[in-house]
Amino acid sequence: MSEGATSISAAMPTVEIDDGVTRVTKWHFEPGASTGMHTHEFDYLVVPVTGGDFTVMQPDGTTTPMTQAPGAAYARPAGVTHDVINTGMATAVFVEVEFLQR
Repeated sequence: MSEGATSISAAMPTVEIDDGVTRVTKWHFEPGASTGMHTHEFDYLVVPVTGGDFTVMQPDGTTTPMTQAPGAAYARPAGVTHDVINTGMATAVFVEVEFLQR
């Protein structure tokens, strides 16, 4: 997908756990799918299931390529605002864990 292009579909989230302390969401991204611009309300971590190639778009429109490797977890603080777009040729899946309480 070229910089600034619009994705063709929405990524599909499935909430697997939401117990008031932790929310676990599995995300499925078809090629070209995106989350849409959003702000993370809580600290979170991501565990890639399949791995994949993504573009992360910031609110100002700048983009950064990102490759997820299967099982290579990473964490981010609350307040991150971005859109995540699957720029790979295959469906990508990752699990996002949000920490609703400290």
